[in-house]
Amino acid sequence: MLSKLFKKRKLQIFAPVNGEIIPLDQVPDPVFSQKMLGEGIAIMPVQGNIHAPIDGTVVLVSDTKHAIGLRSSDGTEILIHVGLETVSLKGKGFTVLVTAGDKVSVGQSLIEVDWDYIREHAKSIITPIVITNSAERNVQCEVIKEGIMGETVLMTVSAK
Repeated sequence: MLSKLFKKRKLQIFAPVNGEIIPLDQVPDPVFSQKMLGEGIAIMPVQGNIHAPIDGTVVLVSDTKHAIGLRSSDGTEILIHVGLETVSLKGKGFTVLVTAGDKVSVGQSLIEVDWDYIREHAKSIITPIVITNSAERNVQCEVIKEGIMGETVLMTVSAK
């Protein structure tokens, strides 16, 4: 009864790094562009490290340090995949600052990235931010050109 009185809460997902915003369908990797992992957006970083785009819990840190998974209190699951074909770097160029189970806040540093190394040794520095359980959510991606870490809202997510 009371739930009808309240509007559905929307989760705001902030830019995890400064850069140019790229629609997911324009990412030069079919896993992301065909949304096999879920709905989302990508960013072409210009500087800085990867920061938490939400308040939540770290649920995954890849062994190769190129990807991190977060879960918000509403159950939304977010994957930040730093660069394309970066798994082959075997962790070089990345310093992870958190571990699975850690609570994080918007703007908290998650991964230090050597962008020059990534640019030189990987396919691309394009960084997809994907809602891995988007089939269960309403995801609205903002139509913007540039993201500022911790300030720019990239997506809003609510329960279906």
